Amino acid sequence: MSMTTYILRRVAWAVVASLIVLTLTFMLLYFTPDTQLAELQFQAAQAGDDPSEIGEAYESYYGYDQPIHVQYVDFMGNMLSLDWGWSETRAQPVTTAIADAIPYSMMYGVPSVIISTVLGIAIGLYSATNQYTRSDYAATFFAFFGLSIPDFWFAIILLVIFGVMLGWVPILFDTSVAVFSLENAQQLILPIIVLTLSSIASLMRYSRAEALEYVEAEFVKTAKAKGVEGRRILTRHIFRPASVPLATILVGDLLGIILVSSYLIEVVYGIPGLGMLSFRAIINQDTPLVMGTVLLPAFLTIIGNLAQDVAYTVLDPRIDYGDS
Repeated sequence: MSMTTYILRRVAWAVVASLIVLTLTFMLLYFTPDTQLAELQFQAAQAGDDPSEIGEAYESYYGYDQPIHVQYVDFMGNMLSLDWGWSETRAQPVTTAIADAIPYSMMYGVPSVIISTVLGIAIGLYSATNQYTRSDYAATFFAFFGLSIPDFWFAIILLVIFGVMLGWVPILFDTSVAVFSLENAQQLILPIIVLTLSSIASLMRYSRAEALEYVEAEFVKTAKAKGVEGRRILTRHIFRPASVPLATILVGDLLGIILVSSYLIEVVYGIPGLGMLSFRAIINQDTPLVMGTVLLPAFLTIIGNLAQDVAYTVLDPRIDYGDS
């Protein structure tokens, strides 16, 4: 099997996974009681109107009186055309609400990914080449600390210390400040620290484990015997082969950490990003907005897994693309 065929198969599986996610979402929406309809019927009953007539008009307007297969086709068409419904709590389309929230998540998410990737891999490589030294023990302790400490607890502690007690950072997130300004950097520094800590710890652990497989390899010993510079050995003979499995871990692992942590971080710091949008939609029982904020991370995860598979094949052409 050629690399092109393998990639096309992975793309096909990504499409199938997306269809499964959309189908499950439709089934959940179909069998879940409509809170907006219940509220309208309750208001109609209080006003002395017939709730059943209100229900029939509501279902006819949104097409809920159609057979399930017709509703399913309409749902899939709306998903493909990005017509994800209307958010009653925000009085705007769901896609518009998501588009407004994404930049705020990227403000701290992108710097965290860059910093954690560079530092996590660098610390892991250094720890692997200095195994059983004080530096290695310190890096290992840092990794376990970053993985073990709850993000929401660490975020609250930092906010209390640097926001309430010292007053170095604002307690409330200000959306009126310019993106590239000192004020915005000041209010984003704590979210970046919290998200970066857990990401660095995870990447450091993976990079250390992968690099240790090559530290005592024969080709590394040969390079040392020939007098090759230590930095060249680290970058060319250790990091290069270790980067293949790291690339497959990097995308999915970082996506998982960032998507999960964004809910906690944005709620603590009041950042109006995707996590906060989803949290408020759940609290307000805004079903279309909840589904939209759940579908987007699901699609990003599918795309991330696809990128992992493609990166693995591109970085290591020796891989067998057969079914085995």
